[in-house]
Amino acid sequence: MAGTVHVSIDVNGVPREAEVEPRRLLVHFLREDLGLTGTHVGCDTSNCGACTCSVDGEAVKTCTVLAVQADGSSVTTIEGIGDEGDLDPMQTAFWEKHGLQCGYCTPGMIMASKDLLAHNPQPSEPEIREALAGNLCRCTGYHNIVKAVQEAAQHPRRGEAEPPPVSEEGRETAEEFAAKGTGA
Repeated sequence: MAGTVHVSIDVNGVPREAEVEPRRLLVHFLREDLGLTGTHVGCDTSNCGACTCSVDGEAVKTCTVLAVQADGSSVTTIEGIGDEGDLDPMQTAFWEKHGLQCGYCTPGMIMASKDLLAHNPQPSEPEIREALAGNLCRCTGYHNIVKAVQEAAQHPRRGEAEPPPVSEEGRETAEEFAAKGTGA
């Protein structure tokens, strides 16, 4: 293809190769070319942090990186840190501490929070707030997000969490939604 560049990027542990336009942002490569839509586009100006992923072990706002700049890199998206029934401790903590509402900022918040704990396993509340200052949330007011990061920092085996058990009340609500065909 004329006007394209070949890239090889390890994404969530899987080697991926593609021909991309030199101006293609990494966030669009992940979402549109690879179908990894957990990485959100919120602003395209690096202000909101919704597109935060891990690139070579560092939190990066992928709307500020060209796909060609990530050539040869290892990228981890929200899809690469846990699965339904096998959540990452940070995902579990966000769930248990109600660190999300609409969920739009959540993938970026989780990835930035994981980066914080990778560099500072026992951060103080002010350190958590400072580390997440580049990620915007319009719903939660950050209080429960901070509580979620504190909870994840206490998890004895970061990276190997089990999802919390579903309460009887939660199970009944889920069954009611399923019976009505409304889904969650």
